[in-house]
Amino acid sequence: MEILNPDEFTRRLGLETLEKTLKKENGGVSLKIGFPKERSNDENRVSVTPGGVSVLIANGHEVFIERGAGAGANFSDNDYSEAGAVLCESAREVFKRCEMIVKVAPPVPEELEHIESGQIVLSAIHLGNADKLFFETLIRKGITGVGFEFMQLSDGSFPIVRMLHEITGSMSVQIAAHYLESYSNGQGVMLGGISGIPPATVVILGAGTIAEYAARTALGYGAQVFVMDNDLSRLRHLENALNRRIITMMANHQYLSSATRAADVIIGAAMVEGHRAPCLVTEQMVESMKPGSVIVDTVIDQGGCIATSRATRHSAPVFKMHDVIHYCVPNIPSGVARTSTYALNNVIVPFLLEIGDEGGFGRALWSNHSLRSGTYVYKKNLTKKTLSRFFDIPYRDIEMLIASRI
Repeated sequence: MEILNPDEFTRRLGLETLEKTLKKENGGVSLKIGFPKERSNDENRVSVTPGGVSVLIANGHEVFIERGAGAGANFSDNDYSEAGAVLCESAREVFKRCEMIVKVAPPVPEELEHIESGQIVLSAIHLGNADKLFFETLIRKGITGVGFEFMQLSDGSFPIVRMLHEITGSMSVQIAAHYLESYSNGQGVMLGGISGIPPATVVILGAGTIAEYAARTALGYGAQVFVMDNDLSRLRHLENALNRRIITMMANHQYLSSATRAADVIIGAAMVEGHRAPCLVTEQMVESMKPGSVIVDTVIDQGGCIATSRATRHSAPVFKMHDVIHYCVPNIPSGVARTSTYALNNVIVPFLLEIGDEGGFGRALWSNHSLRSGTYVYKKNLTKKTLSRFFDIPYRDIEMLIASRI
């Protein structure tokens, strides 16, 4: 019997899971798919594993990856070349040779210069940091933009966002526990306490996926957990999912004020998919918090839900305001880049396979709800009403653009 090390086992498991969808349908096309090295601050992830490359190659697609793209997630260039990818010396070469570019973070200005008319870019958008020029550039160049934040299944779920939020929620409590320690200038308390000493109080804003996984992790530590949201049905669902081991409250001013005063940790996880995050905690509420308490704003990439939050980075992740430690790193999953890369690969590769099987991106838009919902720029038009209002750019509905064959 062959004994595999954990990495090889995980790679093969991911490959075997996807092999069920390997057969190409009649009319399928071969795609040239590029994966440039991420250039955003502290971004260590990549959107495909060597196993994912093997699956794409087996389906007749060509894969181009920039040298060093997987280094932050501990995947070597040799791993990718052995899987069948063509190694490129620069991002420019990747963009030049491919019709579809798959990234983790949004294209930076340098990459926007490389993008050519007619290319398809699949990546996150990070609405909290996006500017009007970014969208205008894609529109002017005739680029098709597909955003992780918008890709939605027919049942209403967001597959890529959910996967990243599961990681973010779990990591947020682990981070908070670290910054509560004395050597991190925190209060010097344990989340779970010990016999005779009460546990720390964790207040979670929002009741979505990030909040659920943050609550599960905090409960695992033994903390006392409060979850606050303005959607009573979501609070009820979370109570049932966690066997009523949490305390839920509506996120009104009265409850927010009392909860922030009592909190040792606040996890900011309030958000609305495809929109900027609502700001729930005021600066006055932050001032009332205990000295040395910790805020982890997990939705800072959507603008943040705490008034005193401002984006930080992994190399300088925290700052203090009103004697409260703020952790506001937009790409928390990058801190566990290898796990995140496997997770991204498992969601993204099936989408790429379907695009090829359907005969290209244009044909896939007809049949794939996720691609239609995820497309925010198409045929030199912005296709999202929310983006149109926020950035004051005209838009046309994606369904009309497809139906009219513009």
